[in-house]
Amino acid sequence: MFIAILELFYQVIGQKRNWWVFYDKPKSFVRDVLPFAIGPYMPISMWLLKLSFGNVKKFLVLNIIADSLFAFPGVQLLKKIKIANLDSLSRIQFFFYLFHKAFILYGVQYLVERIKNTRIKQD
Repeated sequence: MFIAILELFYQVIGQKRNWWVFYDKPKSFVRDVLPFAIGPYMPISMWLLKLSFGNVKKFLVLNIIADSLFAFPGVQLLKKIKIANLDSLSRIQFFFYLFHKAFILYGVQYLVERIKNTRIKQD
């Protein structure tokens, strides 16, 4: 849930700064931006955390793969089928925009697990 909320915040900033453009008009946050914010990010983030539980290197490598797939061929596909395209961001900048959130997500999950384990030990 944390990454979905963070992504919503980033989407608002990105839309104001014209980091990307959606081809359909008028611009609709609910129809255009929201599905990208909560659609793929939340389940993929949860899946990558589960798949790499306790192994930060594995988590980062999986994120590099997933983020690269979305930033390079994924953006090209979205452009080709006229859904969205990058406007004031290059694809490499977009990759780093996606990838930096992996560190935030792993840090938050690490803290949640520590708090949970501390509570279990106290009981």
